[in-house]
Amino acid sequence: MFHKTNKSVLAVSFLLAACSAPDSTKEATVSEASNSHIGEQSEIYSCDNANQNGTALFGDLHIHTRYSFDAAANSTGATPEDAHRYARGEEIPIFPINDQGVAIGRTKIDRPLDFLAVTDHGEFLGERALCRTASSPVYSTAFCVDYRSDERQGMVMLSSVITTETPARIPEICGQDGSLCRDYAKSPWEDIQVVSNRANTPCEFTSFVAYEYTGTPGVSNYHRNVIFRNAKVPALPVSYIDAPIDSKLWAVLDDVCDPQQGCDYLTIPHNTNLSNGRMAPYMQLENTTEAKRAYAQTRLEREPIMEIFQHKGGSECINGLSSVFGAPDELCNVEAVRRIGENKTFMERDYSAEGLVMMTSSSVTEECDDDEVGKNGMVGAGCVHPTDFQRSALLVGLKEEQAIGLNPIKLGIIAATDTHSANAGGVKESAWVGAVSGEGSAKERLQPGLLTSGIDGNPGGLAGVWAKENTRDAIFDAMLRKEVFGTSGPRIRPRLFAGWSLDQGLCERDDMIMYAYANGVPMGGDLMASSPISKPSFLTYAVKDPDGQKLRALELIKGWVDDEGNLNAEVLPVVSNDKGADSLCEVYVDNHFEPTQSAYYYLRAVEPETARWHTYDCASINEGQRPPVCTDGSYSETIIEMAWTSPIWYQGKD
Repeated sequence: MFHKTNKSVLAVSFLLAACSAPDSTKEATVSEASNSHIGEQSEIYSCDNANQNGTALFGDLHIHTRYSFDAAANSTGATPEDAHRYARGEEIPIFPINDQGVAIGRTKIDRPLDFLAVTDHGEFLGERALCRTASSPVYSTAFCVDYRSDERQGMVMLSSVITTETPARIPEICGQDGSLCRDYAKSPWEDIQVVSNRANTPCEFTSFVAYEYTGTPGVSNYHRNVIFRNAKVPALPVSYIDAPIDSKLWAVLDDVCDPQQGCDYLTIPHNTNLSNGRMAPYMQLENTTEAKRAYAQTRLEREPIMEIFQHKGGSECINGLSSVFGAPDELCNVEAVRRIGENKTFMERDYSAEGLVMMTSSSVTEECDDDEVGKNGMVGAGCVHPTDFQRSALLVGLKEEQAIGLNPIKLGIIAATDTHSANAGGVKESAWVGAVSGEGSAKERLQPGLLTSGIDGNPGGLAGVWAKENTRDAIFDAMLRKEVFGTSGPRIRPRLFAGWSLDQGLCERDDMIMYAYANGVPMGGDLMASSPISKPSFLTYAVKDPDGQKLRALELIKGWVDDEGNLNAEVLPVVSNDKGADSLCEVYVDNHFEPTQSAYYYLRAVEPETARWHTYDCASINEGQRPPVCTDGSYSETIIEMAWTSPIWYQGKD
C-alpha cells in the first residue's frame, strides 16, 4: 500500500521527439505531448511499509523477449508483457511452438520478483520490423527474404554490423542515412515503454524502462544495460551503431536524456568475463591525464554497478593472472566458462569463403599482453585481461586512482539471468527451462549450445537492493549509491558495513543495522581515513534464503595495492558453520591493514554444495538415452551457490 505525499496529482504525458539527423540521436529530446499511453502519472509515493534501514528486494535487470534479434532467432515468441507476468508469478508459454501452432509448454517462477527491467537489444529493432512487416518498403529485398527464410542465419547477418569497431546500418534496408530503420524502431520501443509503465505498481512491484546496448567488436563482449529512472526516456535507444564506445554512449545519452527535464539513466556492464579486455577503461581515448580524468568522472556518475554472475558464467574472478598476487580461489571456478590455459573450441566465420561459412577453430586462453585486446570472447576463447573480472578489475581501478586521482572502475555488484525466453528470475536449479527457446527439453539443454548456452550455461542469478521501499526512485537511488548485491540464484540477504571502532558485540544488539549506519559506512561506500590511525572493523552479516539452504560461511574479499605498486587479493575467512546456519554474523577486524595502501573489501556468503541443474535433467532421461555429459564427469554434478555484496573502498593515505 502507498499514499501520496501531496494531494495534487501531477498527471503528465510524454511524447518523445523523433530523431531526424542521419544516423544520430542528438536531436531526440524529452518533451510533453498528448500520447498518454506512453507516459505515466508523475507522483511522489510514500509506501506504508517503508523501512529507513532498508529492505532486501530481489529482481532481474537483464532479460530478453521477441524484440531481441537473437532471441527471435531462437524462436522466442514471448513478449515484454509475458516477462512481466512471469516475474509477478503468472504462468507463461515455453516457446517455440509445435506443428499445431501451440507453445511446447508452460512455466512459472517459484516466487515472484520485486522488480524487473526488460532489456531487449537497442540494435536492430527497426531492421527486424522492416523485414517482418509485409507493407514495409524493403520487405521484398534480397536481405529481408534471406532473413525471414532462416532467422538464425539472419541473426548472423545482422550481427556482422556490431562485430566491428566502426558499425554502420545496412543501406539496403535502412536507407543511406539510416532513417528508415530508426522510423520502424519507434513502434517496438514505444511498446516496451507502455508495458513497463503499465506494470509498474509503486510499493508492490517496480518495472524500469530499459534496453541493452550491444557491441561485440572482435566477437567479444562490450555490452551494457541502460536503465532509466522513470517514464521519461529518449525517443529511441542509443545503440552501439550510434555510439560505438562507452564514453560516446554516455555523451549521446546525456544529450537526449536531460535530468533537467526529469530524464535520468545508469548503465550496467555485463559478461566482462567474455570481453577480452574490451571493458578496460580508456579504449579509443587520448592518452592524457585530462582525458582519463574526464572518462573516470563520467563513469563514476553513469556506471555505478556491474553484473558479477549470469547465465553466461561468473565474472567475479579467474585464477592464474600473473599481474595479481594471491592464492587460487576454488570458488572462482563456479560456472566458469573460461580458464587460463584451457584449450577452447569455437565456431567462427570463414571470411575467405563466400556467404556465411562457419568453421571450427580452437585457441588456448591466455592472459592478454599489455594494451592488447583479444577476439572471440563471446564464444569463450581469446585472451583474458585483469579488467575482465570484478576482483582484479577493482584492483586496476585502485592503481589508476593513484595515477590520475579518480577511480574509473569503482563498481558495485549485482547479478542477473540474461534469459532470452522472458522467464525473468527463473533461477531455481531443479526447474530451469533453459536460457533460449531452443532449450525447451532436457536433451536440448544438455547439448553444446550457442554463446555459452546449453550445457555450458546456467540459470543465472538475481539482483538485490537494499532500498527503503519498492519504488523506481528508491531502487534507482540504491543502485547509484551501490547499496546493492548479487546472488547466483538463492535469495540470500547479505550486509556489509565498515567503521573504525564498531562494537565487537554488534551482532547481539537489537539495533545492529541502525548502529552500523550511524557508526560506519554500508556496502558501496568509502571508508574515510581515521585519526588517530586504527584498524578497520567490518560488520559481516547474511541471512539465508527463506526457501533455500542454510549458510555455510562468510568470507571477506580484500584487494589492495601495496607500497611497491603490486596488485594483491586475498580471501579472508570470517565465520563458518559446517552444519549450516539460518544466519551468520561477525565483526571482523583487519589486523593486517596498512593505512598507506588503497584497498577494497566485499563480502561473499556461501551455501553448501547442492545439485547443479543438469543433474536434474539427466535424471529425467532414461539411463540408456542420457548424453555423455551425464556420466563422463566433464561437468560438476554440484554447484556452490553464493551471494556477493558491493565493495567498500579505502583510499590509502601517506
